[in-house]
Amino acid sequence: MTATALSGIIAASPVYAQDVQGEETYDDNVIIVTASKRETTLQETPISVSVTTGETLENAQIRDVLDLQSVTPSLRVSQLQTSSASTFIIRGFGNGDNNFGIEPSVGVFIDGVFRSRSAAALSDLPNVQRIEVLNGPQSTLFGKNASAGVISVVTREPQFQFGGAVEAVYGNFNNVVLKGDLTGPVTDNIAFSVDGSYNSRDGYANIVNLNEEQNNRNRWAARGQLLFEPTSDLKIRAIGDYSRINEICCQVTTVVAGPTAGAIQLLGGQFSTDRFSYDAFLNQVPINKVDNYGGSIQVDYDAGPLSFTSISSYRELKNLFISDIDYSSLDVANETRNQRVKTLTQEFRVASDFDGPINFLLGGYYFDESISQISQIENGTQIRDFFELLAGGNPADIIAGNPSVFNGVEAGLGLPQESIFLTPLLTAEQFSMDNTSYSIFGTVDFEPIDGLVFTGGFNYTDDKKDFALAQQSFDPLGQINLIDAFIVGATGGTVASRAQFQALPAANQAALLAAAQSAANPLLGLSAFQFQPPFLTIPNAVEDGKTRDDKFTYLLRASYRVSEEVNVYGSYATGFKASSVNLSRDSRPSSADFVAGPGGSTFAAPSSPILDAGLALPNLRSGSRFAGPETATVYEVGVKGQWQGFGFNLALFDQTIKGFQSLAFTGTGFALQNAGQQSVRGVEFDSTISPTDGLVFTFAMTYLDPLFDDFPGSVLGDLSGVKPAGIPQIAISTSATYSHEFGASGNKLVTRIDYSHESNTPINNGLPTFNAALGNTQIFDREVNLVNGSMTLKLENGLEVGGYVRNLFNDQFLTTVFDGVAQAGTVSGYPSAPRTYGGVVRFKF
Repeated sequence: MTATALSGIIAASPVYAQDVQGEETYDDNVIIVTASKRETTLQETPISVSVTTGETLENAQIRDVLDLQSVTPSLRVSQLQTSSASTFIIRGFGNGDNNFGIEPSVGVFIDGVFRSRSAAALSDLPNVQRIEVLNGPQSTLFGKNASAGVISVVTREPQFQFGGAVEAVYGNFNNVVLKGDLTGPVTDNIAFSVDGSYNSRDGYANIVNLNEEQNNRNRWAARGQLLFEPTSDLKIRAIGDYSRINEICCQVTTVVAGPTAGAIQLLGGQFSTDRFSYDAFLNQVPINKVDNYGGSIQVDYDAGPLSFTSISSYRELKNLFISDIDYSSLDVANETRNQRVKTLTQEFRVASDFDGPINFLLGGYYFDESISQISQIENGTQIRDFFELLAGGNPADIIAGNPSVFNGVEAGLGLPQESIFLTPLLTAEQFSMDNTSYSIFGTVDFEPIDGLVFTGGFNYTDDKKDFALAQQSFDPLGQINLIDAFIVGATGGTVASRAQFQALPAANQAALLAAAQSAANPLLGLSAFQFQPPFLTIPNAVEDGKTRDDKFTYLLRASYRVSEEVNVYGSYATGFKASSVNLSRDSRPSSADFVAGPGGSTFAAPSSPILDAGLALPNLRSGSRFAGPETATVYEVGVKGQWQGFGFNLALFDQTIKGFQSLAFTGTGFALQNAGQQSVRGVEFDSTISPTDGLVFTFAMTYLDPLFDDFPGSVLGDLSGVKPAGIPQIAISTSATYSHEFGASGNKLVTRIDYSHESNTPINNGLPTFNAALGNTQIFDREVNLVNGSMTLKLENGLEVGGYVRNLFNDQFLTTVFDGVAQAGTVSGYPSAPRTYGGVVRFKF
């Protein structure tokens, strides 16, 4: 469900108060479990959960969830092609968000409202109270997209005491951050709050040939809240927010310059092969614009032994990006994607607070979302010359403006002269998807003796998706199947259709096919230039463009308070994520609906529903329209202890996802398919040590041992028995914080240093083009070692002055790599961010 981590029996929520200066104070490890309306300690909460306080976020200069991974070792966040395309991964499970048809495996919730795409969760949040990361399947309490875990951001609600804060930051790359919040009473039972942030920074990368900076920051956010408390039993919280991102992102470096590099350079194009020079060469400045806005109303009513909660929300997300997809200064191709998401949710739940041994929570959740996308790939002014060179054209003729290869192809195939790669657009797409889902969920606690609690939970989810995809492919070469075209020519036009070919004797068919796939067919060399063949629109007579899923998931857990200091628990939980849809150019019929003949031939294709319905198109191949549901299971045991000056949490788990929805970038689209089974065994440990007043050490570590138990049909071949890449075996987050009090003045100096580490690991299991050609060798690795520090002088009058540095030692690594677009043998990658530092002035009142 959306907000039920805070309404269920396993949520971790530190209790905060705010003094007149707005400084947070809290009791160590105290949380609220609202299912029973009682306070309990974090050590008594039977789940592996990380809680980052608002004070930690301030000291560490963490402004959005992209930086949260530096303090949460089980979480990984990576930014991909644009400012809005990020991936959240917990315990090695997660999905890329560069395809809006993919439902996330890690659910992100802000004030109890589900943000269905990461682009809607990336705004700077100036008034955060805490961020909770719940590890492992949370479907019993969350339901919608929590099969791998949950990130729950909780902001401060309005106060009936006047207060607020303002903050200004200036850092390198001309980073300017302005934040402020104000809260106070309107009447005796109505309070308000407003907050906002502005974040501007020069780019740390340069588009050299265009004299433009890249990887900048230009975003702002604003939010207003009203809190109504007409009686002591009724509370209504209304929130409205708007945020905007308008940035130039994201810098790509050439990791390996393949055989096509010479053609780019011969035509005057440039690219950078220095991975960490932060230099780029593009033919146009990328555009990244995100508008994210919406509102929610939460109603809480306490009726003594029963409490009722309702959360209603409506949100819209607009996402536009335009980018040079060949990542060179040569004008080859550009992509535009314009997306819009509208989301309506409603949650209702009732929780008990009985004196007896049994308490319960019961709720329902409704989700209604529509997604639309208009996108296109534009042919660049130099695309034909570039492919002329790759096709073996004479460089001197091409440079002189007299190319001949494609003119000859056009003449031979009967196409208009100057038509191949000279249409304004290569493709245009129109995608839409409507998703409605409802869930019924509940938990029951049974405490037969003091300290021993048995918990059972369930969730039933029904999910429906209706999608429509259409694409126009404009390049004439892509409309011709080279096997069938050879057969037409070899038979003098007497065999010009599938019916005529199938009427031939079997021996004649075999002979023609053999010749068409041999050196006798001069057209075969053109297959490398057929980038976007015709697209079969869906729905059609065979494919209805619908997914219908439903699933019952459950939780069984026992926890026992061994002593006032030690608690143990064991649990078994299942999780569920509904089908995801491949909203990309590589959306193709399943092999059950269509099987192409050799070389994509329609003439030689076997009978199939699509072929028999007369829907087959030249070069149509099978693939995936959608991936079926994910089902997760996890066994977990844990122990939590808390003593004076020392506390720890330890969890051991064995987690499996059947049908994991694997998403692979294929150049201009995505391959979406279900892995048979992916599992991970691991250990999570975190501790807090306070040897003396004012000094606090934290240490957290995650050990993961992942495996593709069964994945025979990946784009890289059979990965069964292979370790999934991109999942570090060891991840560590540790910190030291010292608060020096200046006597009884109320002034103090807070110094913090933290370190995060990810052990060396392959970035991925290989690339479909580059590594396949090399027998899946030369896999690229990544190791992360980040040191951050801060020092803040906090005065009794509310003034704070400090400085910070992130990535102190300028650690450099590639976050991910991918096959170069239309450049076989080229590998592109995203370099990590450089060191940043600055000063901050803050005043709380």
